[in-house]
Amino acid sequence: MLIGIKDMAKLFAISIVTCCAVFVCTLFLNYNIDIVGIKDEITTPQGMIMYDAQVATGKVVVGVSGGCLAATTVVLLIFYVKNYIDSHGKELGILKALGYSDINVAKHFWVFGISVFIGTAIGYAAAVIYMPTFYDVQNDMELFPQMQPEFHFFLAFSLIAFPTVFFMLLSVLYAFFKIKSPVLGLLKEAQNIKIKAGKDDEKDLPFLTDLKNNTLKSRKILVFFVGFSAFCFSAMTQMSMSMDDLASENFSFMIISIGLILAFMTLLMSLTSVVKSNTKTIAMMKVFGYSRKECSSSILGGYRPVSYVGFAIGTVYQYLLLKITVDVFFADFENMPEFSFNFKALAVSVVTFIAAYEIIIYFYSRKINGQSVKSIMLE
Repeated sequence: MLIGIKDMAKLFAISIVTCCAVFVCTLFLNYNIDIVGIKDEITTPQGMIMYDAQVATGKVVVGVSGGCLAATTVVLLIFYVKNYIDSHGKELGILKALGYSDINVAKHFWVFGISVFIGTAIGYAAAVIYMPTFYDVQNDMELFPQMQPEFHFFLAFSLIAFPTVFFMLLSVLYAFFKIKSPVLGLLKEAQNIKIKAGKDDEKDLPFLTDLKNNTLKSRKILVFFVGFSAFCFSAMTQMSMSMDDLASENFSFMIISIGLILAFMTLLMSLTSVVKSNTKTIAMMKVFGYSRKECSSSILGGYRPVSYVGFAIGTVYQYLLLKITVDVFFADFENMPEFSFNFKALAVSVVTFIAAYEIIIYFYSRKINGQSVKSIMLE
């Protein structure tokens, strides 16, 4: 067994993301399937308008949220597989030196898919428990006949078994191509980091500035996660506060809960990886007398603009999504309030985000200060 329980525990983030994705998709897909079954029983024009609006909204929510979270899971899985191979190159190289083929080594990476199974199973179970309440909320205006949630085997299979098998195969295939390296390269844990020459490389930049730039360039996937965490925080918090007249309190609470979980989970994972991958650099900077502030600015400071860009994109995204939903899918519904940009929600979200982000950055700067030079030198 190449991959142990300790390594599997690091895949907690994947379980969280897949849990959120399946939770949302199960609620809306199951509801859409059931409401289609009672379409002929809806007799009022107002009921048919609401029917069309809710079916369309369900498709949009599943397509946007499910698609975004599925793409995030792919990136997370590739990140963890790559990180495992990079940090266990010697062990993998020894196995290949002993005669194990690439596929024989790569096939053990199927266990990474277990994290997907755990997340999807928990997400589906949570959705089933919450589903009766969700159905009542969706029909709070009593425009449809009362209906009870039905179990749909194909939906359960599609949301649990299919993603699990898909991500197991993805883990094996990515690992197979990743370890197709010379044995000596794996034994030396060689990492080929290609940085394109640009204008900055032609200038004699100060050391701290150059270090900040190279930290971002060498870990582009972490740049994505930091930006994504800010995107989730911005989009979900503003969306939940802007939906007071458009949806129930339960729905708004569900949106903001998922957004905060994804935001903080991805941000903490990203910054932990940044600090861990730069321990030797931090130790040597401390040896040469650089302060904690200088170390933190060089290692973590470059991610601050990335987070603000992610926040801005999330702001635009949530506005466009709600605007399209109201103007297109609920255009024919009477008494539907006109949707406009919620500046109050933006202000609250900005202040909260900056405070939370800076507190987390401060925590990790303290963690950087706690790096022991002696422990690094003994490695």
